[in-house]
Amino acid sequence: MNWPLELEVAHKLAQMRGWLEDQRAGAVRLRGVDWFAWATAGASNSHSHTAECGCAEVLVTRGAAYILTDEAEAMRMREEEVRGPWTWQVSPWMQPQLYELREHFVQHAAGGAPVLSDRPGLHERSLPVALREERLVLLESEQLRYRQVGQLAAGAAADALRQARPDWSEQELAAACVRALWLRGLQAVHVLVSGEDRQHRYRRAPPAQVLLGTQAVLALCARRFGLCASLSRQRRFGPAQRRADGGAVAMDDADAAMLALEAVALDACETGHALSMVYHALDSAYAYAGQPDTVRTSRQGGIHGYLAPEVAAGAHTEILLKRGMALAFHPSLPGSTVEDTFLLDGNQLHNLTHDPAWPSAVVQGRRRPLTLALA
Repeated sequence: MNWPLELEVAHKLAQMRGWLEDQRAGAVRLRGVDWFAWATAGASNSHSHTAECGCAEVLVTRGAAYILTDEAEAMRMREEEVRGPWTWQVSPWMQPQLYELREHFVQHAAGGAPVLSDRPGLHERSLPVALREERLVLLESEQLRYRQVGQLAAGAAADALRQARPDWSEQELAAACVRALWLRGLQAVHVLVSGEDRQHRYRRAPPAQVLLGTQAVLALCARRFGLCASLSRQRRFGPAQRRADGGAVAMDDADAAMLALEAVALDACETGHALSMVYHALDSAYAYAGQPDTVRTSRQGGIHGYLAPEVAAGAHTEILLKRGMALAFHPSLPGSTVEDTFLLDGNQLHNLTHDPAWPSAVVQGRRRPLTLALA
């Protein structure tokens, strides 16, 4: 069902009120950028890409649903960000009045009962793990927004890499990528770039003021509607191989080895499997590829959504994979990496960041990106 925004918000308000009953609490208070976006069906409460909390909060009781913000932000947020059946509680922006008035209002609204919060303050209780896990299963309306984010992010990466030149610095490529993201209405959560010299030394690295040289790896995480899409792409500067249709493609041993390793992890992504199973599948694949212990020296990704990752894959992450979860893994070998964001549907993975214009090959029934080789 493709729910309109108002119905999605109503569903989540009912969900949160169910939490109040289960936990015998008086209010749910959501401060974080991630939880605010979830509760409001994609609105943002922050000007900063890296902020954990923003200028507005969600407060839900059994009988009301509030947006708590200040006078400096209320008008813009009402007009441009937040829609739905919210009651606005607006306070002066000055401290300490803002803090005092807001805390008094929250305690009064909760009626003296406990307050559940994603970032609990004094006298508040943390959201139980089971409640935090509920948001990992995305509604169809969230999935549709996620597909839009993924397609825009993939297009931005492709534009930046196609423009790049071997005499660009890593930072110039990162800047081109950030510009491409902003032009598509996306926030850059992170943009990682490594050129010829650094990609064999580091699995993932922020861009430096060094030249790209003969090849470049670009990895990014972009956000819109609160949802984070991650991907990586590679470019080689040099003679391009050609397909029969004239397109540029480079399927070499490095691509083949990298995609074969990744396929082991993606094959383990099935409904009902624990996330740790994907971790152990990667561990075995690295050993077979002659790179033992890599999962212990490099992060590998995990469950995605309103954070990247929401839950990192590890040896003991026993959370079960469910239909509607998003997954992104970034396995790597020296000088090579691959990543896309997928939506789990039964035992099928739908690639949210697939770019049909990017060179690719079918590996284990999935179309996977190759290194772009252009002169």
